[in-house]
Formats: sequence, C-alpha cells, structure tokens
Amino acid sequence: MNASSVITPATYSTIMRWEKPAEPAPPRTLLAIGIAGAAGAVALPETTSGIGYLVVAIVCAGAAWRVMGRLKPWTIVWGTLSLALVAVTVFRDADWLFAMCLLGAVAAASLAVAGGRSIWGVLLGSVSVALGSVLALPWVARGLGALRRKTTRKALRLTNSVLISAVLLLVFVPLLAGADAAFAKILANVVPSIDADFVARSVLMFVLVAVGTAGASLVITAPPELPDNDRPPSRLSVTEWAMPVGILVMLFAGFAAVQFTVLFGGIKYVLDTEEVSFATYARSGFWQLLAVTVLTLGVVAAVIRWAPRRTAKDRAWLRGLLGTLSVLVLVIVASALSRMWTYQQAYGFTVLRLSVEAFELWLGLVYVMVIVAGVRLEARWLPRAIVGSALTGLLAFAMLNPEKLIAEHNVQRLDATGKIDVEYLSRLSADAAPALAKLPLQHRACALAGANIRMYDRSWQSWNVSRATARPIVAANRELCY
Repeated sequence: MNASSVITPATYSTIMRWEKPAEPAPPRTLLAIGIAGAAGAVALPETTSGIGYLVVAIVCAGAAWRVMGRLKPWTIVWGTLSLALVAVTVFRDADWLFAMCLLGAVAAASLAVAGGRSIWGVLLGSVSVALGSVLALPWVARGLGALRRKTTRKALRLTNSVLISAVLLLVFVPLLAGADAAFAKILANVVPSIDADFVARSVLMFVLVAVGTAGASLVITAPPELPDNDRPPSRLSVTEWAMPVGILVMLFAGFAAVQFTVLFGGIKYVLDTEEVSFATYARSGFWQLLAVTVLTLGVVAAVIRWAPRRTAKDRAWLRGLLGTLSVLVLVIVASALSRMWTYQQAYGFTVLRLSVEAFELWLGLVYVMVIVAGVRLEARWLPRAIVGSALTGLLAFAMLNPEKLIAEHNVQRLDATGKIDVEYLSRLSADAAPALAKLPLQHRACALAGANIRMYDRSWQSWNVSRATARPIVAANRELCY
C-alpha cells in the first residue's frame, strides 16, 4: 500500500492522499507544540470540566495560528465555533454535555485546519487532525533530531538558566510558604500538590495535547488532498430510482394524512378510535418515527448521489419526488416532536427525552436544507451547512442549560400534580441546583445530593460558573436526606 494513500475505498482510486512533508518539523513548530503540551500539563482539570479546558484550547489555537500564518474565512468560522464549544465547559457542569461539546470542538478544530467541502471532504476533514496525530510522530522526531544537531552554545546557556531558576524556586518557595500562612494558602490554591500521581497525569496530558497539536501542525504544513466532489457519473435511470422513491412517497402520504388528523383533530380522537392509553400513544411511536427520519435521510443522500440530472426531465423528477418526500418527512418530524412534547408534559422532562427531541428538531432543519438544495439543484454548500448546523445546534442546546430546564419543568409538575422523581433529580449536575432550590424542604436536600458530590474540586483549573453558583445553594441545604 502506498504510504501516501490513507483511505482507498472502491468507489474512488484514492479518497484522501497525504504526502509526507519533505522537511522535518521546523523549530517554531516544535516550540508551538511544546507550549501547547505544557499548557495541557498545567491547566487541564483533574476530574471535571472547568476553565482549564478553555485555557488549553486558546493556547492550542494560538499555536496553530503561529504555524498557519494567514487565516482563511472558513478557518475563522470553524475555529470560533470550536472555541465556543470548549467555552461551554466554563459555564456548564453536566458530564454528558461536556463530553458532547468537547467532541464537537475537536471536530470543528480539525475542520478549521483541514477544510473540506464535499460530504467525504467534511467527514475526513473532521478527523484529519486525529489521523495526523499518528502520522506526525516521525515528522516531529526528525525535527527534534535536526534541532539537536543545530543546538548552539547560546541555547545551552538558556537551558542552564532555566534549570538554575527551577532550583531556586524549589529552595525558596517552601521557605516563604512556611513563613506566612496567607502566602501558603495562595500557593496551595495555585500550585497543586506534587506526587507520583500528579507527575504521571501531567506527563500524560502533555503527551496527549502535544501529539494533538503536532497532528494539527502536520495538517497545516502538509495538508491532505480531500475530495472536492462526491458525485460519480450517474448509474441509474429515472425509472430505477423514481419507482421505489415514489412508493415511499405514497406510503408517507398515507401516514401524513393520519398525522394531520391527530395534529388538528386532537389526541382524543385517536384515543377514542384506537382504544389505546395516553402514555402508549405518546411514547410508543416516537422511536420508530425517529428511525424513519434518519433512514429516509440515507435514501435522499443515495438519490442525490446516483440519480441522473442531465436533462430537464431528469431534474424535474428529482425536484418533484425528493421535494415531496422531504415535505412529508417534515410532517413525520412534527408528529414525533408533538408526541415527545406531549409525553414530557405529562410524565416529566429527562435528559434523554429532551436530547432526542433536540436531535429530531435538527433533523427537521436538515430536511429543510435538502429542500432548498433541491429547488436550486445546487448542493455544494450542503455538507458544510449540515455539520455547521449540528455544531451550532449543540452550542445553542448547551446555552439553553438543559438540566436546569429539566429541573424547572419537574418542579412545575410537582406544583401541578404533586408528583416528582427525586431520585432522578438527584442525579442531575450543579446546572440544576438553582431550580432544585425551589423545591419544598422535604425534597430539596435529596434532590441536591448529586450537586453536593461534585463540590469537592476547588482547583483553579476546574473553576466553573455553574458549580460556583451551586456551591452556596448546596451549603445552605445540608439537611439530612432520608
């Protein structure tokens, strides 16, 4: 296998080619990698989300900028989106939201340096830094070897100066800390206690961040050749694709007619005619409708890829059938959202219910974009728009503060029905603490138990607006939970 060919599927001779850079990593790139790695070793929190992640992200962005030089418009767009997603860790405490935003930030950062316009280009661009992190190791090793051979007497003197400074700090800092309790307290908050676990963790964080920055630097220095066109020559006739899609349209039209009866005739009509319970109707069909929405998106993508559009007749069939199918899917999306919203109003909000509802809403937006692309018969903008809308939607979802919203609706449900799941609410993070503080006393302490568990980490790296807000609330509600 050619070393420059990273991925070679059957449909393309080479989807992504990556030529090794002829020159080793230059000193300025090695310096940027080292600074980013040091920031990771010092600033990344030990256990939870916190401001340290944003500090490291800013340092890594600066390192990439140092290597890149001139910024392109899409680099600024993806880079800004990446930093915004990392900034969520400063404001939100929920682990699941933190993980989603961090993954989204990594994908956006990879697109910022790799680019990508087509479907394959965007998908491969979002993982190019991860691939580059492995491929960059020999490149960085060659750069370190070249740097060592060029080391001058001036560099040796600088190294000696750094070592002497470190020795002086090791001698005098403990003495001054022992002389003044206030100074010692400040040092304790700023400087972590150094033990074997701390050293091992710091080395690991240095390596991870440095390797990631090296991957980004390789992508910038020797960018991979991403595919710019997803459409191979047309292989289907109109009859071959129009008949199955037409059958699907008729099936969806029949289902949509029933859904209009439900949406405009009311839930009572369905309950009276089908003799099903409220909970069964509202809950049972949502997951099937979600699956239909996702699978149909695959059908649409396949038709766009292989359907011919050489003649006006070809284009008319494509616009008509795909446009109708997409509109009918929007009715299915509306039905799914209506069912889940109705179910949540009756039985309470949860993270899973709210998350899949947000995902279904985003799928509806994707179908709207597909309709626009079909009207124009121009879809080159669509892959970046879909990924950008997903990441922007994730950012908006985080800004909404989902766990606080969930807690607020469950508190309102308690006022309206007298029912509440305290055990579930106790598993929410500090994000929900302001809403949970409004619960009656007999429920409040137990509901805040989850947030109480997360209050122990007070290092500057893990500082977080949500936990800082929740700390006095939790402290004021330390009643026993039975």
